[in-house]
Amino acid sequence: MNPVKEQQSIPTGKVERAARFAFTGAKLGVNYVKHYTRKLLDPDTPREALHEANAEDIYEVLSSLKGSALKVAQMLSLDRGLLPRAYAERFALSQYSAPPLSGPLVVNTFLKTLGKTPAQLFDRFNPHATHAASIGQVHEAWKNGKKLAVKIQYPGVAHSVKSDLRIVKPIAIRIVGLQEADMDQYFEEVETKLLEETNYRLELERSQELSRLCSQIPALIFPTYYPEYSSDRIITMDWLDGLHLQDFLATQPTQDIRNRAGQALWDFYQFQIHHLRKVHADPHPGNFLFQPDGRVGIIDFGCVKEIPQDFYENYFALTRPELLRNEAHRRQIFRDLGILHPSDTEKEIQFFTELFQHLIDLTTLPFQQETFDFGDEGFFDRIYSYTDYVYSLPEVRHSKIVRGTRHSLYINRTYFGLYSILGDLKAQVKTSWRHIDELAAYLPR
Repeated sequence: MNPVKEQQSIPTGKVERAARFAFTGAKLGVNYVKHYTRKLLDPDTPREALHEANAEDIYEVLSSLKGSALKVAQMLSLDRGLLPRAYAERFALSQYSAPPLSGPLVVNTFLKTLGKTPAQLFDRFNPHATHAASIGQVHEAWKNGKKLAVKIQYPGVAHSVKSDLRIVKPIAIRIVGLQEADMDQYFEEVETKLLEETNYRLELERSQELSRLCSQIPALIFPTYYPEYSSDRIITMDWLDGLHLQDFLATQPTQDIRNRAGQALWDFYQFQIHHLRKVHADPHPGNFLFQPDGRVGIIDFGCVKEIPQDFYENYFALTRPELLRNEAHRRQIFRDLGILHPSDTEKEIQFFTELFQHLIDLTTLPFQQETFDFGDEGFFDRIYSYTDYVYSLPEVRHSKIVRGTRHSLYINRTYFGLYSILGDLKAQVKTSWRHIDELAAYLPR
């Protein structure tokens, strides 16, 4: 097995990072020229080859820049219906691995933020990263006989968020194929969340708080955190053993074990959303460690979405059909959520109401049943097919009006990620509102 090549430095200056993006843009242009030249010679040349070349080049630069640039790729990879397959598969690597930083850069981070080297703080420290992703990388350490996980933030990540997003935005628009207006509304929300993710002191505080509040939910495991070995760029916690999702599924767990894992994740998310009004909003598979008996370890609270009460009430009214029977009330909820716009004509109101109502009926089906089988591939096929249909409509593709509010971005992302994991698990889960209401029993007395 070849050793993973370590990165000796990360471009941190705006000019240098912008130059990397500009070089990537030029490579994409060359790829397009090559593709259309081949098309002239062979009209049947598939577009997939172009996507694969572009995905490889974009991922190469994003993984070297790390930070918000790579995080955008990670976020896009969660939405299977948004990206061409080649991009989704390549960007999915950012959920688990990226080229790690070299040992000297790691030691330098300890000296700058804790005033001591890893060797002075721990009994043993592995200078080679075990996992490397978008914002930071994880190292093994040992103290007083206990194995620890030490997460270290990449240099310059916090300072490059704003400039990175300005630079990556045109590439994201080009890949996704959406109108710029459709992306604008979300970039401010993404920027806010990414800046929070680079604040490791905030993450440590949230990790301790949410771990404590969710610790009574069955089949969940949380590490203990160690503030004395943490800083604004380092978080130290217990090492949790376990397998990432695909490795766990490769062990061929029984249906009962998959159900236990799925129920734990469903309860974890519904408890936070409906009873705490704040939620671990980064449900990509790299943040969960599955145990052989179906328990699930939760290891990352970097991205937490706090849910405003008015948004919560309107958003989850969509999961309760009895609240949408009154047409005037339904239209008001749609307006409050930004689905309907003040400038819409009566014809547009009817069109978008019907369009979104059908999507809502499809995606909220689990809430209407006592137990839901996420192994039902037809459920996901219907959602993906209808989403493709919606995006294909000229009224949607060419609309200059954004439908939805900034708060919906991370809540939609959370549910999409959760549904995707439960679908991979093929879990049968208690999902009804009655069950969700019963989760209030886990609130502290």
